[in-house]
Amino acid sequence: MDKNTPGPRLAFLYPGHAAEDDYPRLAGMISPPAEVRVVHTAFDVDAHTVDALTEMGSPARLTEGAAHLESADMEAVLWTSTSASFVRGIDGIGEQIETLENLLHIPASTTAMAFARAVTAINARRVAIAATYPRDIALLFKTFLEHFDIEVVHINCRGIITAAEVGTLEKEAVLRFVTDNDHPDADALLIPDTALHSAAWLEDLEAAAGKPVLTANQVSFWEGLRLCGKLTPQSGLGTLFRVDPWN
Repeated sequence: MDKNTPGPRLAFLYPGHAAEDDYPRLAGMISPPAEVRVVHTAFDVDAHTVDALTEMGSPARLTEGAAHLESADMEAVLWTSTSASFVRGIDGIGEQIETLENLLHIPASTTAMAFARAVTAINARRVAIAATYPRDIALLFKTFLEHFDIEVVHINCRGIITAAEVGTLEKEAVLRFVTDNDHPDADALLIPDTALHSAAWLEDLEAAAGKPVLTANQVSFWEGLRLCGKLTPQSGLGTLFRVDPWN
């Protein structure tokens, strides 16, 4: 991208408060810097359960959040809860995307879809999952990935119920989570929770794993750039951002 080209303008609908500061951090790590708008969406219960996540990602909740962006002049919008998209299945994700695009008239996606596309972008075929979720939720993520012919060779779960607790995990804990879940048969390691901080540590996480690591906030930001046609190779943001999107 030419240095005189305006930076991308990206919007993120984010449920509650946990690791939303990853998005402005990522915005400042790319060249040219991005403009980001984070809208906090409401929900009934902060819990990694099917019922709570289904309500959290309902079209009604997304509509409430999108109302804050109607005059924001953004170029793309992401629903940034991995679990509150994949628990609704492929058809439910399609409904989420359609809801946002119909309301805002800009390209939309979800973090779950971003993971599927990012795995393809780095040419990974087999992946390991290090999930903060309870096991039943993590297994739904596995099922979602398999829909795209992505083989899951290892899955581990920390069993954390609330996003608020996940957001308190610091660098050393996340690095241990990576090293504990690296699998020799996996082409990449996936960490699917947008409540988990990762933006400042992406290169450290990959060094610890010795392979590509995809995190939820990383792939969400990448997907936003892809949607608005302003994705270019970047340094310091992991393997995913070093891939030339035009090859």
